[in-house]
Amino acid sequence: MHPYSTLTPDTIVAAVEALGHVPDGRVLALNSYENRVYQVGRDAAEPVVAKFYRPGRWSTPAILEEHGFALELERAELPVVAPQVHGGRTLFEIGGFRYAVYRRQGGYWPELGSRDDRVMMGRCLARIHAIGRTRPFRHRPRLDWRTMGRETADFLLGDGWIPSHLEPAYVSLVEDVLAVVAQRFAAAMPYRTLRLHGDCHPGNVLWTEAGPHFVDLDDCQTGPAIQDLWMLLSGDEQERGGQLRDLLDGYRDFQDLDYGELALIEPLRTLRMMHYAAWLARRWDDPAFPRAFPWFGEARYWEQHVLDLREQLAAMEEPPLQV
Repeated sequence: MHPYSTLTPDTIVAAVEALGHVPDGRVLALNSYENRVYQVGRDAAEPVVAKFYRPGRWSTPAILEEHGFALELERAELPVVAPQVHGGRTLFEIGGFRYAVYRRQGGYWPELGSRDDRVMMGRCLARIHAIGRTRPFRHRPRLDWRTMGRETADFLLGDGWIPSHLEPAYVSLVEDVLAVVAQRFAAAMPYRTLRLHGDCHPGNVLWTEAGPHFVDLDDCQTGPAIQDLWMLLSGDEQERGGQLRDLLDGYRDFQDLDYGELALIEPLRTLRMMHYAAWLARRWDDPAFPRAFPWFGEARYWEQHVLDLREQLAAMEEPPLQV
């Protein structure tokens, strides 16, 4: 049985109740697979959100460092949803699960369709990064291309996830891809690193009339500033270039960006593709994953994955995005 099979509605309600809330029994599962996240209704009050950390993923010091960073940003009046503090604590345990409780934040995924929205997003990220530069993480991971690339490929090959008819092509392609990734990271050195959101894609941003609200710092880490910017770009090269210009117009109001980091955008995109495939493979024993990603593991998935990596190899050999 997977550990999450013991996380019952009664346990979820009891966890929230233990912190002094008065649940009304309504429990709504939110869109999260790495952890389990639920909206829990309360009597005569707004619902709260309870996050139950995946057993064995993070150490307690790493989780507390995530919480500390979020609270630090919240105290600086940045639009970050931080865990609630009860009795001087943010992390609690019930039934073998570590968990935290958050206020419910309304909003919708941002489209960033206008220049004004992109400039505002850039300003918010720059202010987050200004706080992120003030001190280092001690327990959170560091963005490392070897971990995301080489270790990922070795895992997929070693555990037999790559279909046999694709394995020779995959092995050869990965060597070429990682050689270029290594070159791009070496050429960008020495770049500054800082505490990052780490997973700043539109799904982790809720937009309201007041602007963006950043949620889920579960992947906060140390790395280059561009990591929190590139996932907000979409469309063809010209569209992405215009979007990045707008983001940086806002970003430069509070922080400078080393433009040498622009050469890391496509390598970072490549590493994320590789990491995503390995993430699905590593979580396949969790029943939620086969239900949510039934196409994973089929030969056509890996055929497309190889094609995508070939396209990324070509993209990395092009000049960096121009702004």
